[in-house]
Amino acid sequence: MKNQNLIETLNACIAACNYCASECLREDDVKMMANCIRTDIICAEICATTAKLLAMDYSSAAEIVQLCQKICRECADECAQHNHEHCEKCAEACRKCEEACKAYAA
Repeated sequence: MKNQNLIETLNACIAACNYCASECLREDDVKMMANCIRTDIICAEICATTAKLLAMDYSSAAEIVQLCQKICRECADECAQHNHEHCEKCAEACRKCEEACKAYAA
């Protein structure tokens, strides 16, 4: 399938973001994690939409890939502020996704 590597990277990011949001809800101070949870959910959504449009070979996919790259960077930056393993893994997955989106755009 065309764009298979990017789609797989997007799916890995979705899984990491969903797991991170779920684990953030289990933290003692959930209120402190609110922005992380929100960012995780937004990132998972844009990655899912991007993967679907790439799978359909949508002609204007480059624009959504660019937005996805931006949101992945924002999510990585947010998760990197927290000293939780799930946040560190999410930040790593988001950085990989950001780079994959950047490579697609190039």
